Amino acid sequence: MPRLILASTSAYRRELLTRLRLPFDVVQPDIDEAALPGEPASERAQRLAKAKSQIIAQRQPDAWVIGSDQVAQCADSVLDKPGSSERAHAQLRAASGRELRFHTALCLSHAASTACWQALDITHAQLRTLSDAEISRYIAAEEVLDCAGTALIGLPLIALCQLLRRAGFALP
Repeated sequence: MPRLILASTSAYRRELLTRLRLPFDVVQPDIDEAALPGEPASERAQRLAKAKSQIIAQRQPDAWVIGSDQVAQCADSVLDKPGSSERAHAQLRAASGRELRFHTALCLSHAASTACWQALDITHAQLRTLSDAEISRYIAAEEVLDCAGTALIGLPLIALCQLLRRAGFALP
């Protein structure tokens, strides 16, 4: 079986990939995730997923490398990882009662064969109206500081399975 690497340190993505029952390694890609000026959310997610995948694939040319990135958007605003309870509260207050779009990109790269396959999933989620007390309870109960938006996890397994089968992986 070919070697598989997840180019991410996200515990959420690692847990989801484990569900496929494929052996894989995890390598941190160390890339700058800052948005480019005027960059749309989908393009940012795709650019970062590809960069994560390809930087590790260049170092491990015989491995298949999965890169993934998710960008959350509310109206015209991108919701970055809040990093603090105060910012998480402000983001959830701004998103309360509104539709969120999660742009989740995948890239599967193999440097030796020059393969680079991408997929994009856009999920629409309608947030119910939240009171300040509900937001505070949610922030206290969930790990929201290292993810943007809600509990949606950024690794679309159906699209990933399609790419992995194309690469020759046998999946359950």
